[in-house]
Amino acid sequence: MPLNSEQHMALVDRYSARNYLPLPVILARGEGVWVWDNEDKKYLDMLSSYSALNQGHRHPRIVKVMNDQLDRLALTSRAFHHDQFGPFCEYICNLSGQDQVLLMNTGAEGVETAIKCSRKWGYDVKGVPADKAEIIVCENNFHGRTSTIVGFSSESAYRNGFGPFPPGFKIIPYDDLAALEQAITPNTVGFMVEPIQGEAGIIVPAEGFLRKAKELCRKHNVLLIADEIQTGLGRTGKLFCYEYDDAKPDILVVGKALGGGCFPVSGILTSKEVMKVFTPGIHGSTFGGNPLACAVGKEALKVIVEEGLPRKSLENGSYLKERLHELKSPHVQEIRGRGLFIGVHLKNSSGPARPFCERLMKLGILAKETHGQVIRFAPPLVISRSELDWALERIAQVLKA
Repeated sequence: MPLNSEQHMALVDRYSARNYLPLPVILARGEGVWVWDNEDKKYLDMLSSYSALNQGHRHPRIVKVMNDQLDRLALTSRAFHHDQFGPFCEYICNLSGQDQVLLMNTGAEGVETAIKCSRKWGYDVKGVPADKAEIIVCENNFHGRTSTIVGFSSESAYRNGFGPFPPGFKIIPYDDLAALEQAITPNTVGFMVEPIQGEAGIIVPAEGFLRKAKELCRKHNVLLIADEIQTGLGRTGKLFCYEYDDAKPDILVVGKALGGGCFPVSGILTSKEVMKVFTPGIHGSTFGGNPLACAVGKEALKVIVEEGLPRKSLENGSYLKERLHELKSPHVQEIRGRGLFIGVHLKNSSGPARPFCERLMKLGILAKETHGQVIRFAPPLVISRSELDWALERIAQVLKA
């Protein structure tokens, strides 16, 4: 007999670490923008696994490439060349306008690689004294969960109990150019920033912030590091969110949707001049750049480009924001975002966002709260206008109640 929902959750409570608080639904299958639970109830996925599912669940092109590659070769390690590596590197570099890529697996590994890259560049190229390199980051950042990364978080829940943390990071307010310039010293090697802060509640900076930040970095010989793990690959209505400000970064960090919702793939992209600090033996990953990852990653990118997903995100995101504003909900304080990366900030008087997400779930919408008072709406970019309308009917029931 198959397990029912209560039995599944009992197993989770008994055998899993309680490091997440998921909505009480047991998902069993998915296709496109839809998922079904173990009792065959249908839901519209408006979280997209935190932007890892930009192409939707089980995109047939990506699944086919993955299955074909599994039938041939899945893993070699970088001890040997394989026939998927070079073509994928060429494709992603040409698409991003960067010279070279260093492939890893998870987003956090991509951020860690960017940290190591900028520090090594600081010592080898800029001439920063040994062990004095500084990287500037922003308050309310979310760059991952490693001990180094949470060490420069301003969120106490991510930090408490995990110290001591390594030095070398300065935290400034987000979207504050004066604070950025004041924080820069001769030992500053990088400014790492999310073009839109996702986990902080979909915080969009002022127009021109990233472009002016890049100008400051150029002025002071500092690398601009754009963490586009969530905002990149079409999510915000452009291939990369930095394009809104024409602020091509020195180091671009990618992940999530690079794996097409099927396999973890991440990496950093940069110039030859910066990437040359990596030489054989000083950094790597057993699974980074494996044949399966490269085959899936290339097809995931081709789907984004050939199906025009950034344009669809821009058009449908504008439509979704407009319709959400038209609801004139008594609970809503502000609606923020770009493309299909939208945060609905609820008034304090309406209570936290979690109960709203639970009510949405009962109506067949899977969304998730972030930063306490914000509901995140970020469906797969393949969503149709009619599917958005279906969702909006149910969102209206919850937000206007």
